[in-house]
Amino acid sequence: MNRQPEPQPWQILDTEYLYRRSWLTMRQDRVELPNGRIITDYYVWEYPPWTNVIALTKERLAVLIRQYRHGIGQVGWELPAGVHDKPGESLLQAAQRELMEETGFGGGSWKPWMELSANPAIQNNISCTFLAENVEFTGSRQLDVTEEISVHLVSIEKLESIVLEGKMIQALHVAPVLKYLMLKKR
Repeated sequence: MNRQPEPQPWQILDTEYLYRRSWLTMRQDRVELPNGRIITDYYVWEYPPWTNVIALTKERLAVLIRQYRHGIGQVGWELPAGVHDKPGESLLQAAQRELMEETGFGGGSWKPWMELSANPAIQNNISCTFLAENVEFTGSRQLDVTEEISVHLVSIEKLESIVLEGKMIQALHVAPVLKYLMLKKR
């Protein structure tokens, strides 16, 4: 195969915000490609970073949630997750807060697990997943007004079945779980 030059970043010539709300920000960029071509209407959705948690108890049970997602009109299996939207809060602190708020679980040992982009062509944010081991139920949940969440402790085998049977369809949750399951089998 011929050696090809690596793609280069585009130069932003102008940006106009078309819509700005706390959960929905859209901008239109005018960009110049490395080959000199100008694209006058490239749209980007701006979001804050997202956090997800693979949380495991001392008994090696995964802490999962089920909730309704209006975009697809379905209830599904998910990892505890949320938005990094509090000033001064680290991504780790946001993930720990979300786990506690949604499930009542906390503590344990935490480490960064995986960073992903939902759609790097048109979204500017990154989803950061953490692995939390030896978490414990420490208190009550604090759900947002739009959240109706059930909490489930499942074995690693059940977690694998949920993913392989297509019962967890949030791609940013499935990918880190698959990484966990693959590395666990080594």
